[in-house]
Amino acid sequence: MNIPDINLKRIVIIGGGFGGLRLAKKLTTQNFQVVLLDRHNYHTFQPLLYQVATAGLEPDSIAHAIRTIFAKKENFFFRIANVEKVDTLDQKIYSDIGNIHYDYLIIATGSETNYYGNENIQKHSMPMKTVPEALDLRSLILQNLESALLTNDLDERYRLMNYVIVGGGPTGVELAGAMGELKKHVLPNDYPDLDIRRMNVHLIQAADRLLPTMSHNASDKARKYLEELGVQVWFNTLVKDYDGIHVDTDGKDLKATTLIWTAGVKGAMIPGVGNDENAKGGRLLVNEFNLVKGYDNVYAIGDIALMITEKNPQGDPMVAQVAIQQGQLLAKNLNHLKSGKPMKPFKYNDKGSMATIGRDKAVVDLPGWKFAGWFAWLVWMFVHLVSLVGFRNKVIALMNWVVQYFQYNKSVRLIIRPYRKKH
Repeated sequence: MNIPDINLKRIVIIGGGFGGLRLAKKLTTQNFQVVLLDRHNYHTFQPLLYQVATAGLEPDSIAHAIRTIFAKKENFFFRIANVEKVDTLDQKIYSDIGNIHYDYLIIATGSETNYYGNENIQKHSMPMKTVPEALDLRSLILQNLESALLTNDLDERYRLMNYVIVGGGPTGVELAGAMGELKKHVLPNDYPDLDIRRMNVHLIQAADRLLPTMSHNASDKARKYLEELGVQVWFNTLVKDYDGIHVDTDGKDLKATTLIWTAGVKGAMIPGVGNDENAKGGRLLVNEFNLVKGYDNVYAIGDIALMITEKNPQGDPMVAQVAIQQGQLLAKNLNHLKSGKPMKPFKYNDKGSMATIGRDKAVVDLPGWKFAGWFAWLVWMFVHLVSLVGFRNKVIALMNWVVQYFQYNKSVRLIIRPYRKKH
């Protein structure tokens, strides 16, 4: 990897997501050499991936080059690498670009799509966890409409214009709302010779309400907003199988060329660390200092980490704020190692939850205050703008939203890279 050996302890961070990024920024490189490894050379603001998939934003609006963020940080090194395994006995990381020794290892690999062992769904459905996956989905949505124009087979046209979203959490609700807006306000102008009224957006939820981690008020409002946009919401419905055409559920069978899977995530595990004793549900068990069970120099933060305590037997939710807060505190604790100060235990400060369903439609749950509608949408937009990395990204996202607000014009409806399903 061409990382110099110096007389400082080496901290290797695997993953440049919310947790890994905040940790690397807060670590004092006068005390440590910091090495950050990631599969990509950019940080992705995942809460806005659905807007890339529905032609609302270009990917460079929600991604920021990692090297730019750390351009002036001394004793910091970044490498694009796929980590293949970790040898905790020799304290060595093996990757596709070489091996590296560590003194402290922080695993911040985040999460990946969870198909719950269903190979057919994994093979035929569309995930949306990365920028390339969001771009593939954008291309497929537009390609389906182009194909629907050309076919004379009514059954095929029906399947091409049917979009099934599985999972009623924030990602599924926001994606369904964005597609509902496309159907209602944008696509009729783009495809005047195609009856867009025949396009269907189905949101399938296994539970009895949307946004189950939020309040009942937020769930009811989200359902109301989606139905106003023409989205068909199915509750208490479990998707059992999908072959690329037929969506097999325990209640209603649908035909669709596109099924988007947002029904669950699991920790992105690395071979060599997780085992039966220190992993549960695809996540690494950590103590209150984010130290992985069974190790004294391996830590985990964010979605990959599961911190179970007496007061919190289920662990913290797999959301960005948990990763950010854990990364910030772990950086402080590691910085204190030099001075011998005691480490502080982690306690999640829940600042609230929110989701948007389209223009002027959002739900917000804050401690002691729950509201929905136009003001909630403004709060959602402000929070996401502030959270984006980089001034340019903030400006571009804001300009796109302003134009779309007044014109209903999602201007990046481009098939740059045609998508072909892999069978």
